[in-house]
Amino acid sequence: MSYVKALVLSGASAVALLGASPAVMAEGGLRCEPGETYIMNVMVSGHPYWVPVFEGFKQAAEALGCEAVFSGTPDYDITKQIASFEQDLVTNPKGILLHPMQADPFIDPINRAIDAGVSVTTFAADSPKSKRTAYITSDNLAEAAFAAEEIVKTVGDSAEYAVLENPGQSNHDLRVTALIAYMEKNYPNMKLVGRQATNQDPNAAFTAVSAMLQANPDLAALWIPESGSAEGAVAAVKAAGDKLMIIHADISPTTLEEIKAGNIHMALNPNQGIQGFVGFMNTFLGARPDLIDPFNDYKTSGYNPMQIPFVDNGFAVITKDNADSFVLEAYMEGRM
Repeated sequence: MSYVKALVLSGASAVALLGASPAVMAEGGLRCEPGETYIMNVMVSGHPYWVPVFEGFKQAAEALGCEAVFSGTPDYDITKQIASFEQDLVTNPKGILLHPMQADPFIDPINRAIDAGVSVTTFAADSPKSKRTAYITSDNLAEAAFAAEEIVKTVGDSAEYAVLENPGQSNHDLRVTALIAYMEKNYPNMKLVGRQATNQDPNAAFTAVSAMLQANPDLAALWIPESGSAEGAVAAVKAAGDKLMIIHADISPTTLEEIKAGNIHMALNPNQGIQGFVGFMNTFLGARPDLIDPFNDYKTSGYNPMQIPFVDNGFAVITKDNADSFVLEAYMEGRM
């Protein structure tokens, strides 16, 4: 499903709901009760990726008269993120939009929240075995296929390539494994010569890519599922005085500048504002299961009738030609 289609469906659902339940109607449409709060919880909370997501989250919250809170941990630490999530629950929010650092460790915390009546939507990364109400992300399989085709178009279909990865985070895992599988199926002469876990650490990526360049002088392309490792990778290539096609997912201010300078070929960036806005709407609707009586078995099975297995927020392709549209400072100035 494209993000445009997802928005149309979400919008159609919201319009239909406006006439469905007078108990929650107020002047202007669906509204929050006074003090009703929704939280967005993340790990590495200082990362610039979250800024446009939370702006979209706030825009939706403000439109419905809700309180929006940003939360999480500054650390790349699953234990600390779970602790921050559990602290959020103590404040009795109506819902939480959650980026789970890892899928399985969050199963029990999410399930306890759902059982306590808190709507939980996951975004960008998922915990699919949990009872989470909804999941919104860009299509990681489509991103991988796009990246693979771009690599082949740029370096040919019989070249050497490598990947960096961040094991344990669902969206990053998919971006890497899907690209490798796509190459094996469609371009069997493409040779994978390096696969290194760098865990979003620029220093680890610098070391890994430096070693890859030494061991593989014919290395032509590098696919990276996030921007932190891309920062270290491009620094390693520049330090070696080498040339290498780098394509990565997500962006940071640093990688955006490297795209402008021509040192990174392109980035595939989820539509973050859409992710936050629609993520809030999914969480908001998930907290109001009484608004809909669908034609299914929810009354006997006991699941939330607002369950939305997957919404695709789409992704943008960032090159030198359009990089200025993704300058975070300019975006935030326009939001003030």
